[in-house]
Amino acid sequence: MRRTTSVSETPGSEKPGSERSIGERPGNPSAGVATATRGTVATGGVEATGTGAVTTGGAATPTAPTYQQPHQPLLTVEALQTHFELRQWGFLRVGSVRAVDGVSFTLDHGESATIVGESGCGKSSLARTLLGLHRPTAGRVTFAGTDLATLRGRALKAYRAAVGYVQQDPYGALPPFMKIRRILEEPLIVHGVGTRRAREERIAAALEEVGLEPAHETWQKFPHQLSGGQQQRVVIARALLLRPKLIIADEPVSMLDASVRAEILELLRTIQRQHRLALLYITHDLSTVRHYAHRAMVMYAGRIVEQGPVERLLDRPHHPYTRALLAALVDPDAANAHQQRPIPAGEPPSLLHPPSGCRFHPRCPAIMVGRCEHFDPEEAHPRPGHRVACWLHSR
Repeated sequence: MRRTTSVSETPGSEKPGSERSIGERPGNPSAGVATATRGTVATGGVEATGTGAVTTGGAATPTAPTYQQPHQPLLTVEALQTHFELRQWGFLRVGSVRAVDGVSFTLDHGESATIVGESGCGKSSLARTLLGLHRPTAGRVTFAGTDLATLRGRALKAYRAAVGYVQQDPYGALPPFMKIRRILEEPLIVHGVGTRRAREERIAAALEEVGLEPAHETWQKFPHQLSGGQQQRVVIARALLLRPKLIIADEPVSMLDASVRAEILELLRTIQRQHRLALLYITHDLSTVRHYAHRAMVMYAGRIVEQGPVERLLDRPHHPYTRALLAALVDPDAANAHQQRPIPAGEPPSLLHPPSGCRFHPRCPAIMVGRCEHFDPEEAHPRPGHRVACWLHSR
């Protein structure tokens, strides 16, 4: 059995001026994403506060300052679906894994939001779809007023440059055969940013901003010569090099020791506030959400089941799954040794054959027999800005 996935293509033969711009201020999702979109377009150093320019062969082509629309969300996701087709013997279709199945949310300029859920719920597939690495099956993703489905060639490359990506495994995200200086210089070269000296200055500034000083000593090392926390700081520096508007951090501390997790999360929060970036923080650890996000979204089996302001959602959760996640948090209390925590029965559902109706109903302690297992729950609004997909609040 073989799994077939679709990855967004980035043709490089588009004519200048034939694409729709998504903004002027580039950022770097990762060297791996950037190198997949090599070209000759220079997009670095252009600020979003005025009319930008794309340099193509010495000629400056103006681009619309689409970021200057404070009334418009930076990122809008509408009924997004990302399914992965499964084939047997290479040609026989046997079904699809519904990793993302009807996700909708918005993210404003400068806002930090988190997506919470257990392993296998579709969080990382959602992140990679937003980055343009997976082609959505259905739905719509809009960034700064531009539909991602319309982006091709240089426009898609510029979008990937406008979104920074912090990977889960820092060692796996850094090429082991390159020194840190080369790793950080590569996305700048790909996007045609400055001279060699200007690139070195930007790299030094990024390393110092993430706490790797002196920069000239750090960039002479290979990744294996750094600790896990230092490697993750390099990944964060790479995500910031091209001054993005959005950072997607996919479980950025899950591979790190507990002693450095708080440092990395505090660093991300400081950078997000200083640069007024939008931050999408993906995690399965609810204990860190309260301190590092404005809004929380709880994901289960490819769908968002509850979302709202983080304080409201954590203090008064409405969905049974959210309550189960909160009940599973470990508190530093000796009495826990004598208490049995409630755990939802059963296992997470298969995304190849998800349950009908509410996808949590096979494990839900408050199931409404005759309704939950047959009908998708309607979205309810128990409080302003708080949304929950559960029949307990939709009836």
